[in-house]
Amino acid sequence: MTHFGDHQVSIYAAGMLAGQTPAWTTDLASLERHAAEVLPPEALGYIVPSAGGGSTARANVAAFEQWRIVPRMLRDHATRDLSTEVLGTPMAAPVLLGPVGVQTLAHPEGELATARAAAAQGLTYVHSTQAGHSIEQAAEANGDGERWFQLYWPTNDELCESFLSRAQASGYSTLVLTLDTTLLGWRPKDLDRGYLPFLANQGIANYTSDPVFSAMLDKPAEEDPATAGLAFAGVFPNPGLSWEQLPWLRERWDGPIVLKGVQHVDDARRAVDAGVQGIVVSNHGGRQVDGAVASLDVLPGIAEAVGEQLTVLFDSGVRSGPDVLKALALGADAVLLGRPYLYGLALGGQEGVEHVLRCLLAELDLTMGNAGCSTLADLVPDLLTRSPR
Repeated sequence: MTHFGDHQVSIYAAGMLAGQTPAWTTDLASLERHAAEVLPPEALGYIVPSAGGGSTARANVAAFEQWRIVPRMLRDHATRDLSTEVLGTPMAAPVLLGPVGVQTLAHPEGELATARAAAAQGLTYVHSTQAGHSIEQAAEANGDGERWFQLYWPTNDELCESFLSRAQASGYSTLVLTLDTTLLGWRPKDLDRGYLPFLANQGIANYTSDPVFSAMLDKPAEEDPATAGLAFAGVFPNPGLSWEQLPWLRERWDGPIVLKGVQHVDDARRAVDAGVQGIVVSNHGGRQVDGAVASLDVLPGIAEAVGEQLTVLFDSGVRSGPDVLKALALGADAVLLGRPYLYGLALGGQEGVEHVLRCLLAELDLTMGNAGCSTLADLVPDLLTRSPR
């Protein structure tokens, strides 16, 4: 049986036998620094920073440091299996490529490269509403891969229905509704540049390719991008979104629904009552509320409260294989990766994304084995201990 960790052997073999070293670093923690060397200022300012002074983003990363792995010895882990199924979707490992908007800021191929990389590695691709390439284009790039669709619920119901029908027709199996971005957070790095890509007709390909949205415009978006950007601004903020609207969504989506952005256990319980199938414990990578709680700090309580009734997914702060292990041990069924694969995209397009994914999965596999684990069922809270802050 091959293991993700075998990637380590291939790197050593290439180095020792052929004098070849990886094109990009295998130190996932340093990806941001390397990507910063190739990203233009506008892209760097949009992708890397978070809301306010960045305290939530820092808390996300720091929260992982508070949990330490306690390896167990003489447990047979010669054969390891990371495969799983989440909401009916088979996955080679419990890692999804989370929805990240405007990926064309990192690389011209953007979501197309990411969708191809996900399929090549047997992982699930989640397409953002705010993408630089359309629902259909990303689906074509993803081919026979598994894919989910992330929805920012627009204020125009007809447009929302169109998004949903297009996604279902294009083979997206699960709907991920983002709850925490009904208004943009205060992001000084973008504000200081007066830079919002959507108003320049970037990251709104799902809109400009949509017949309902196009009918709102006097001219096609390519002829009048400024007007298209303003039209987008008229349907994107949706601060009136409420729990009472979820039945409308359930009636129009034939598949699992996941609510992304849950941070409070009472909201997790309301998700159960709403009849959805899953949640993502997430604070949007710290991009929305500065001074918010770290996602990992609330994961155990939420998983304990609703883990037997809902699929519990996790994102925010994941930077390495051990981070994935810790989130799984604390109750997540799978994690959504964000910034790290985007840094890989910036460094090398599809190949850069695949490099990051192979390194992450190899590190996860080897960390599991060295901790005495052979299956995902071995990743339980007792595998960790909490260090005092």
